[in-house]
Amino acid sequence: MSRVKRGTIKHKKRERLLKKAKGYQWRRKSTYKAAKQALMKAWQYQYRDRRRLKREKRALWQIRIGAASRAHGLSYSKFMAGLKKANIQLDRKILAELAAQEPEVFKKIVEIIQS
Repeated sequence: MSRVKRGTIKHKKRERLLKKAKGYQWRRKSTYKAAKQALMKAWQYQYRDRRRLKREKRALWQIRIGAASRAHGLSYSKFMAGLKKANIQLDRKILAELAAQEPEVFKKIVEIIQS
């Protein structure tokens, strides 16, 4: 069997990985082993936090909607139940934006629910 020299392939692989670690501090930006470990940890955090961000955003929207609906005399749960009964299909993100930026429109939605 013929011999295969991996020098260029291995070098390119390491170069690619070190390029991703650019901007890190100390040995983590220049040493292959340290850079690889740092990137593995960074990718774990990235994977976890993509999901955590979704949870945090939804919680923030619920808080904003709850505060705006309480200002009009409804709790969050009664407001959401009223939306379902009135067949108003707006998601929490849009409702939170309406509550913060367009209070008149939000007030009209509350009036529709209460009637």
